[in-house]
Amino acid sequence: MREFEKILKALANKRRLEILKYLKSKKEANVGSIAEKIKLSFKSTSRHLAILLAVDILTKEQRSLEAFYSISPELSQMAKDIIFKI
Repeated sequence: MREFEKILKALANKRRLEILKYLKSKKEANVGSIAEKIKLSFKSTSRHLAILLAVDILTKEQRSLEAFYSISPELSQMAKDIIFKI
């Protein structure tokens, strides 16, 4: 039950939902392109990404100096249902 609470709390934010909507269409993106798309600073976008990473909604792949984010293939069914309806 605690896991669901953490996931729902992470999803209960307009900016994080915008990030997920963008990643759903792009498959993967770096912080800069996500920040530009959702019209938020690099630093604020990074904070939102960290929250989504902490509850395993996103995965992060480091390539040289850039980190690329994508929606985790290991998502719980509940999280998948929510994300794919946005």
